[in-house]
Amino acid sequence: IACMAVALLMCLSGRAEAQFSMLIPSSSTVMEDKEFSLKLDVFSAYPMEMRGLDMQQPKSLTITRDGKVEDLKAMLKPATIIGHQAWRAVYEVKQPGVYQFAMEPAPYFDPEEDRFIIHYTKTVVAAFGDEKGWDVPLGLKMEIIPLTRPFANYSGNIFQGRVLLDGKPVPGAEVEVEYMSHEPNLKKNGLSAKSSVKYPNGVMVTQAIMTDANGVFTFGIPKAGWWGFAALGVGPDKKHDGKELSQDAVIWVQAVDMK
Repeated sequence: IACMAVALLMCLSGRAEAQFSMLIPSSSTVMEDKEFSLKLDVFSAYPMEMRGLDMQQPKSLTITRDGKVEDLKAMLKPATIIGHQAWRAVYEVKQPGVYQFAMEPAPYFDPEEDRFIIHYTKTVVAAFGDEKGWDVPLGLKMEIIPLTRPFANYSGNIFQGRVLLDGKPVPGAEVEVEYMSHEPNLKKNGLSAKSSVKYPNGVMVTQAIMTDANGVFTFGIPKAGWWGFAALGVGPDKKHDGKELSQDAVIWVQAVDMK
């Protein structure tokens, strides 16, 4: 009865928000000519509404550059973001290159959907003008390969990605898209719990796309900021601890306004 009541309430209120694992660097491009301390915020939230969720320590956090993988899990330190348990790491960028960060969280139980969720999440940072290799797959169980450069984008640009499972395209996958809505610099951690976007109704919170026969999706970025793309249920495992499991591939991409 309680589950039916929650579902009815969501239908009546028109809410269609999505929970995302967040892997947000302090910048998607590093242009300084010396060593740069890149801050990585790792947390869970409903991004458009800026509703935070507690996140357990991730199972893994890695950085890949020029085919070399480095384990960053030991760098994760507890943090509080949007009033909830989160994690933070600081990575020293010392050389030019494309840095692909990837994170696997512990399974998260979503009581609103009565299921577990695992977001295999990645983001890409370019350093000191080197842009080679931003489209190279990491070989994750499931991942989104950018077909558009995933950094140094303007608002209004088109972003394309290809969804892969075991290295093969996934046709007909649903991809949810959300904007990380926030008012910057209001808190020391750079985020406030107040959404900076007004939307006409709850259905507009999450955008939805289907991949084509080649596993490709296309999205026009309407606003500057961080955008998350989550390919839903593409993983092979469907159960965890007796509940439904959704294994999703996620990528975060930043856009800026042209001045």
